[in-house]
Amino acid sequence: MLRYIEHTGPPDEAMQEEVFHLYRTIFHSEPNEEARERLLYSRDLLIVLALNEEDAAIGFKIGYRQDPDTFYSWLGGVLPEYRRQGVATQLMQHQHNWAREQGYRFIQTKTLNRWREMLALNLLHGFLITGTYVGKDGRLRIILEKEL
Repeated sequence: MLRYIEHTGPPDEAMQEEVFHLYRTIFHSEPNEEARERLLYSRDLLIVLALNEEDAAIGFKIGYRQDPDTFYSWLGGVLPEYRRQGVATQLMQHQHNWAREQGYRFIQTKTLNRWREMLALNLLHGFLITGTYVGKDGRLRIILEKEL
């Protein structure tokens, strides 16, 4: 039985390391300095962790305030061996419920076309594509938004 925990505000060092361990494992890269700063200094930061039966973190979802009406769903992922079991959906639902309770009216997220499973999950759960842009790295970013 999986369990989900919500943490608001800057994470302590242990939680930072847990999140960055998941990040490295899921995305096969190191989080950059900008990611570390967002994790520590973003307003209305919410971290949702999915834990397995042994209380090991197997997935995460992080977001923060973009503006008074919009919560930005920034990062998330699930370890490969736990995918296709509804974990990402549960993480998303926890995040959206929390944002709604805080008075946010919209959720916004951005993704790359290469993360097609995340794009499909967002579309399945009511997000609409509202735009695109080319990031600093030259890759196309897809902007999605959902009214809560």
